[in-house]
Amino acid sequence: MKILLCNDDGYFAEGLLVLAAALKEQADITVVAPDKNRSAASNSLTLELPLRVSEIEPNFYKVDGTPTDCVHLAITGLIETEPDMVIAGINHGANMGDDVLYSGTLAAATEGRFLGFPAIAISMASNEPQHFETAAEVAVHLLHRIQEKPLGKDVVLNVNVPDIPRSELKGYQVTRLGQRHKSEPVIKAQDPRGRTIYWVGPPGLARDDGFGTDFDAVRNNYVSITPLQLDLTRYELMDDLSAWIDGVDTI
Repeated sequence: MKILLCNDDGYFAEGLLVLAAALKEQADITVVAPDKNRSAASNSLTLELPLRVSEIEPNFYKVDGTPTDCVHLAITGLIETEPDMVIAGINHGANMGDDVLYSGTLAAATEGRFLGFPAIAISMASNEPQHFETAAEVAVHLLHRIQEKPLGKDVVLNVNVPDIPRSELKGYQVTRLGQRHKSEPVIKAQDPRGRTIYWVGPPGLARDDGFGTDFDAVRNNYVSITPLQLDLTRYELMDDLSAWIDGVDTI
């Protein structure tokens, strides 16, 4: 099996290296990752500038672009043989609830899915992860399961792993996305020349985090697996919206 690995923390990130080491025992691995931290890059593609690629070692590349750039470039021209699937991670920090809208890790996985391949995004639910090996073992288990029973064509698995030793995990839970409160305010400061600058504030705390959510599963030492779909259409609103638009004057 051939697996394309990517992340958003950069090619040097510990989570990516631990995941690559674990999966090398299971499959042929190609790593194509950003040359620096690109967290919260979401699904952005670089269109106005060329992308530059450096080969760090055989089948291990860094790209001066976003996670989406990396996966798109890899599959559409960089690597000679298409992968069987795409795995993004291991992210340094959780990607739960509203995080999926911003996450470069999720973006790498969804780009793989857009291009026709099964995809998993895997994250450590800690800002300073200590137990990457736990998430790596989870990734291996999920890989084996996908080989036994392939995923649907439009599914991305968003996996969040508690930052605890493998022996303390209680198991897996299939979850829905929770929700956060709105982000904290921006942080105003000054640069060395006295000019005003702003730092984006931290994400809000969990708001919808009850039973069945990704937040609840991780809090209770379960691996959270949330199936995400790429079609964002809100189908149940289409009839109501059709009735609403009928009152608009003809263009």
